[in-house]
Amino acid sequence: MHCPTGRIGRRSFIGLGMAAGLAQFDASIASAFARAQGKAKQVLVLFEQGGVSHIDTWDPKPDAVAEHRSPFKTIQTNVPGINVTELLTHSSKHLDKLSLIRCMTQPTPGIGNSHPAGSQYIYSGHAPGGPVEMPDLSSVVAMLLDSNAKHLPSNIMVPGTNEQAGSSRIGFLPPAYQVFKTSGNLADPNWTVPNLGLLGIDQGRFKNRADLLSNLDIGIAGRSKAKDAEAMKSLMTQATDMLTNPKTRLAFDLTAEPEGLRNRYGLGHRGQCYLLGRKLIESGVRFVTCDVREPHQSFVDGEAKTYDGGTNMNWDHHDAIYSESHTNIKGGGPGAGRYGIHTWPMMGSLDQAFATLLEDMDERGLLEETLVCLVSEFGRTPKINNRQGRDHWTHAFTFIFAGAGVPGGQVFGATDPDGGYITSSKAYTIEDYAATIYEKLGLDRESPIYTPDDRPIFLSKDGSPISELF
Repeated sequence: MHCPTGRIGRRSFIGLGMAAGLAQFDASIASAFARAQGKAKQVLVLFEQGGVSHIDTWDPKPDAVAEHRSPFKTIQTNVPGINVTELLTHSSKHLDKLSLIRCMTQPTPGIGNSHPAGSQYIYSGHAPGGPVEMPDLSSVVAMLLDSNAKHLPSNIMVPGTNEQAGSSRIGFLPPAYQVFKTSGNLADPNWTVPNLGLLGIDQGRFKNRADLLSNLDIGIAGRSKAKDAEAMKSLMTQATDMLTNPKTRLAFDLTAEPEGLRNRYGLGHRGQCYLLGRKLIESGVRFVTCDVREPHQSFVDGEAKTYDGGTNMNWDHHDAIYSESHTNIKGGGPGAGRYGIHTWPMMGSLDQAFATLLEDMDERGLLEETLVCLVSEFGRTPKINNRQGRDHWTHAFTFIFAGAGVPGGQVFGATDPDGGYITSSKAYTIEDYAATIYEKLGLDRESPIYTPDDRPIFLSKDGSPISELF
C-alpha cells in the first residue's frame, strides 16, 4: 500500500439552495470534525433490498390525498413529537436510540430502475459504471483496518443469498478482502456454515501441512507485486485460524444462544440473520452486512412453513403492496412473488428483529462502538399505481442509524405531505452514507488507496459525512 500523498479529494454537501463555495466549506469542516469524533470500531449494515416504502414505515404521511395514502395508522414513538406508522410498533419503542435521515436521495441517472446497480451502489458507496470497478465498503474497511478477531473474516455477509447479493464486488482489491458469505436459510434448525471445519482431517496433520506450505517459496502465479503476495499469505493464515480455532464455530452457532432470546428475534430467517449479525459483531468481526429476504420456505417454531406464492420476498412492491398474502394479482407485473408489506415475512419480522437487535446490543454495550445502519437502495412512489402497488422512487427516502455516537431520538430532513420530494435545506446521497461510515471508523478520506496500476482512489470522494450523526 502506498503512503498517503496528502492530495485532497473533492467534497460536496448536497445542500438545497446552498452556494457551491459554502457547501465545500461546510463539507471540509464536517469531514475534519467527523474524523475527530469517529467512535465506531465496527459496522453492522442491515440491507433490506428492493426499496422499502418509506411512506408506509419511517416517514408517515397521514395528510396525503386519500387515494394514495398509506392505510397504516401513524403512531407516537417513545420520543415525543416523532411519529412512525403502526408497522413499527416494536421499533417505535426504541426511537431514543435512533436517528432517522428522511432526506436521502439518489440522483444518479440510470440507477433508479436497476436493483443490481442500486444494490452495488449500497455495497460500495459509489455509483457503478465508472472507469474503475469499486470494491465494497466492507472490503475497503477490511483492508485498512484488518480484523478484531483473527479467527474470523474481517467482513461477513449474512447470508449473501438475496437476489442481488451478486452485486457485491471486490473491485481492484486483493482477493483476501472478498466478503465472506455464510449462505443458507438460518431459520433451518440444522443450519451451519458450509465447509467450516477440517472435513475429516486430523488437526495435527492439518497444522503440519499448513506449516509446510508456509515454508515453501512457491510464488503466486500472475501476481508479481509484493502487496498481492502479502495479501494472499494473510488469507492463507486467516483460513488456517478459521479452520482450527474452536471460537470460529461458536461465533456462527445460533443454538448457543438462549432459546428465549432467539424467540425474541423471531425464529424465521430474518430474525436469525439479525441475531447472527449481533453474534458476529460481538465476536469481533469488523464489518457485518445482513442482506435478508425471507425464503419461500422458512421455519416457524422449528417446523417448515411454505409461503404460498412468496417466491421472491424482497421489498419490490410494484403490485398489491397491501395484500394480505402474496402479490401475484391478475394482470400484475414485476411485483409478483412478494407478500404484502404488513405481513409477517415482511415488516412483521423486520419490526420484531430490529427492535430486539437494538435492545440486545444496547444491553451488551455493543452500541457504544458499533455503527448500525438500516438501509434500502431507494424508496417507493407517493402515488399508488394501477396495480395497487408503489414503484421505484429515488427522490426521497429514509435511512436509519444507531450507535457509535449517533444521537438518539432525532429526525433530520423532511419531505412534502405526499412523501415525494425533500423540503428540508439538506439532502444526502449514498456517497454521503459511505463517507459517514468511513469517517465514523476514523479513516482519513484524504489519503487514497491505489489500484494495481497505481491509480489513486479517494474514499467516497463525491460524498460528505452526514454531519448530524456526529
